[in-house]
Order: sequence, then C-alpha cells, then structure tokens
Amino acid sequence: MSDLRNPVPIFGHPPSIDDIADMAERALATMPRRLSKHVRGVGISVEDMPDDDTLDDLDIESGWELTGLYRGTPLTERSVMDNARDPDLIFLYREPILLEWIETGVDLYSLVRNVVVHEIAHHFGFTDAEIAAIEQEME
Repeated sequence: MSDLRNPVPIFGHPPSIDDIADMAERALATMPRRLSKHVRGVGISVEDMPDDDTLDDLDIESGWELTGLYRGTPLTERSVMDNARDPDLIFLYREPILLEWIETGVDLYSLVRNVVVHEIAHHFGFTDAEIAAIEQEME
C-alpha cells in the first residue's frame, strides 16, 4: 500500500473503494489549517458511482461527470438552535475518479486530494484562485 513518507500507493489491482478512502483520509490530514478548520469531523464516503437522485438534484446527466460532492451545512450557517441534522460528508465517486486518472495520467493520490480540496473549498465559497493556492501549499 503506502506509508506516511510516500502517500502514493502501488496497486497490483484496480484501486478499491477502501484505497480511495485511505487516500482521501491522508489528504484531509495534510490540509492547510485555513481549510481544515472548516471541516472538523467531516466524514468521507466513497461510492462507485453517484446515485440517480444525486444526479437529478444537481441537474447532471451522466454520473461520469461527477467525481465528488460535499454535503453538509457550512460552519457559517450553523446555529446552536439547529435541530438535529445529517452529518457533513464528502462523497467521492470511485469510477469517475478512476476514469479521470486514466484519461489524464495524473497521479491518483494527487487527483483524490484535489477532488477533496475542491469539494471542501467550493462548499465554503473559496474562489478558484484560493483553491489553486491551497493546492500549491499541499505539494
């Protein structure tokens, strides 16, 4: 698999849901503070493909177009008066990620990390320039 010095796993098989989840957890652990403070306690769920309800909600025609999704309530919109709510989750979609990996040749760990960063950052309103700066910090 991989170790902390080298987060890039070596696969003798197609990367599994557990492999993608492991890379996502590693990516979360390396997030700069300005981003990680927004997602304390966020969970990660890896699924093979987005379900039809998710695609309908987002008005996306093909599941191959969606590599990840952040579902939750931003910290800036939470209140002590809130009723119980669903936990915040980052959904990663394994098959679209693997397709992008194959099509682009980008390192799989870097791709998973970038999907995680983008999902968190866009959910909290970061600009593309801010996201690019965060990705540079993580290199």
